[in-house]
Amino acid sequence: MLDDFSREGPEFVSAQLAGWAEQHGIDLEFTQPGKPTQNSYVERFNRIFREEVLNFYVFSRLSEIRTIVDAWVQEYNEQRPHESLGNLTPEEFALKHAGGSSLALH
Repeated sequence: MLDDFSREGPEFVSAQLAGWAEQHGIDLEFTQPGKPTQNSYVERFNRIFREEVLNFYVFSRLSEIRTIVDAWVQEYNEQRPHESLGNLTPEEFALKHAGGSSLALH
């Protein structure tokens, strides 16, 4: 199915996604054009990821990208405190709010 999507344009993929969402009772909500603050958490993550990974490295192999991204995601989730989470790491925050049960974050 993904192969079919990769050969088609964004309009086809969008229509297929909308149909799938409707079949599964999922309402799609979109940010308004020119209003990135409506999705500020994702925009901030995208900026940080772009600055710290995509703009910082020159990749030559897919395996290299996977290794670097996996290490960055682990550091981001397990070692880096987030002000929006009360200066806890995402892992610490998840454990605190899950009653101590372990959650996979990567």
